[in-house]
Amino acid sequence: MCAFSGISIDTNMTTLLKYLGHAGVLLLFWSTFSHSAYASQIYKYVDENGVVTYTNIKPSRDRYRVVDLGCYGICGRKVDWHQVRLRNQDFANEIRQLAGQFAVDPALVQAIVHVESHFNPQAVSRKGAQGLMQLMPATQAQYGVSNPFEPLENLSAGIEHLSGLLDTFEGSVNLAAAAYNAGAGAVRQYNGIPPYQETREYVRRVNILYDRYKKLSS
Repeated sequence: MCAFSGISIDTNMTTLLKYLGHAGVLLLFWSTFSHSAYASQIYKYVDENGVVTYTNIKPSRDRYRVVDLGCYGICGRKVDWHQVRLRNQDFANEIRQLAGQFAVDPALVQAIVHVESHFNPQAVSRKGAQGLMQLMPATQAQYGVSNPFEPLENLSAGIEHLSGLLDTFEGSVNLAAAAYNAGAGAVRQYNGIPPYQETREYVRRVNILYDRYKKLSS
């Protein structure tokens, strides 16, 4: 049984998962609720018959996980990124260790994580990106990620990916950030930051937060 906005609809979720996969089911929920008050909170639990269930109605049982289809990346509006609270203690040791391993400034990683997921390891974007560094399925496959919601695994793959982009674009934070958002191909195509509003806003936010995190660490 799958509940939508208070309406119960009988469906075989096992069959649905077989054909759509978990990401497909989440996309179905988001497309259904993207213009409603329920768009940002979906609950996942396994019922007494072992069936994986997704619902927008909070279960009465205790064992469930919130699947967040909320606002990550650049969709947030009316946020003053010069004033927003920094999360410099969140995953600080893990970020410092992995950033050193891949020769990336930890402050840049913090800025990327902040913009991507607000440091929420369970974040799922509307496009299907997952975890702290919002890894898309193709990126997860590229770096052998088995569980994108495991913070250390997600950070390791994301930072390695970011390190590769910095190498590709000769250390340019602007171009590496643009490529992290829009893909390296788009940056090459336009020989610079692509003229996408989303990407330009993303780079702006990363730069603001990067500068602020650097000042904290100095």
